[in-house]
Amino acid sequence: MLEVEDKTPLPKPDGPETESLAFRDEEGELNPEFLAAAADAIEASEVERLQRLVEDFHESELGDLLEALEPDQRPRLIELLGASFDFAALTEVDEAVREEILEELETATVAEGVRELDSDDAVTILESMREEEQAEVLDQLPAIERVALQRSLDYPEDSAGRRMQTEFIAVPPFWTVGQTIDFMRETDDLPETFYEIFVIDPAAHLLGSVPLDRLLRSKRPVTIQDVMNAEPDRVEATEHQEEVARLFERYNLVSSAVVDDAGRLVGVILVDDIVDVLEEEADADIKQLGGVKSDEELSDTILYIQRSRFPWLFANMCTAFLAAGVIRLFSDSLERMVALAILMPIVASMGGNAGTQTMTVAVRALATRELGRANAWRIIRREAAVGLLNGLVFAIILGTLAGLWFQSPQLGFVIGLALVTVLVFAALGGIFVPLTLNRFGVDPAVSSGPFVTSITDIVGFFAFLGIATAWFHL
Repeated sequence: MLEVEDKTPLPKPDGPETESLAFRDEEGELNPEFLAAAADAIEASEVERLQRLVEDFHESELGDLLEALEPDQRPRLIELLGASFDFAALTEVDEAVREEILEELETATVAEGVRELDSDDAVTILESMREEEQAEVLDQLPAIERVALQRSLDYPEDSAGRRMQTEFIAVPPFWTVGQTIDFMRETDDLPETFYEIFVIDPAAHLLGSVPLDRLLRSKRPVTIQDVMNAEPDRVEATEHQEEVARLFERYNLVSSAVVDDAGRLVGVILVDDIVDVLEEEADADIKQLGGVKSDEELSDTILYIQRSRFPWLFANMCTAFLAAGVIRLFSDSLERMVALAILMPIVASMGGNAGTQTMTVAVRALATRELGRANAWRIIRREAAVGLLNGLVFAIILGTLAGLWFQSPQLGFVIGLALVTVLVFAALGGIFVPLTLNRFGVDPAVSSGPFVTSITDIVGFFAFLGIATAWFHL
């Protein structure tokens, strides 16, 4: 466990060797020379040089640097920077990297670091620690901060309560605009970023909100009750973050009040937090479509990645045996006509790609609520029509090429007919499978892939080999 010393930022010397190093190159990638200089400064414990390198860094840049360093250098960087290290940088790194770093730091160091953070960033760091370490950190914080952070941690994971900031401005309805403005001018510990003032009663129940632009345009003697929005945007603290993000997206919100079950104001969610949620959810959907766990990161260990990917590879192997069983039914036909074995992978590949295209669109539409019972049959008909049209076009192209290649117009007709069949079934499978899984409460992003692959492979092989066997009397 590393203990961070309290080192105040040092003055910037005139050393030219570090001033000329840019953090990123012209393409926006991390500059290898900068990374090497930072690593050398860490290994040599050159505090002044390291201070010059990371001076004026944004938290996201400091997070990128942490991820690029070797694991043993990350906590060492924090140790050398001391009190000048911005702990908000830990919210910008992969969860696995954050956990590794926190394991090496003393709880006193973490407590001092999160003390200066917004509550949502502090919660992100605390939830990456074990419960006993969380308790140690919380015990070292002032009572007000400790209660607020503990309340956020008590809410379910991925809920609005975990994402919210507990720093907000709330005033009674009888205050005037002038009183409110004077209050904000005279208060030192205002939230770093806010877009509206909330109106509450003595029991902290949310009564309304006043956007800052409306507040500044109103006359000073006017009461807050006269200018407030009596139906403010609000979300339940227990509501899932994906639902909250969809609300922000639908109504173009920049902030929203967070209330508990009794309607009491407990926090606020800002649009910058929602951007992170949207990125996380999209990232999870993309990974799950590829048969990868949603929480897999580049920083994960080899064994963890192997274990997480194994189940879907095993499922794919099992479905491949089904397709192999179909091929075995037509083994005599393949022995008599070798051209079928040569062309067979083309049909299956075309069907697989077409099914994946439709499945990707369907899964994303289900996730964003653009696809539902109201328009399902219209979308199904559209996808079937697209599959049929693509099938006819590629039947002409592939049928012509196959006929010329094997000097057999009949073979070209057979593969063309099989291609039309498989592309139509691929389109239907690509949309029916996600819809069916979603209907039974199964995440279509997780489970659609193996089912769609099985359908396209089995239908592709059966259609091509079956039509050929019947046509050529094999």
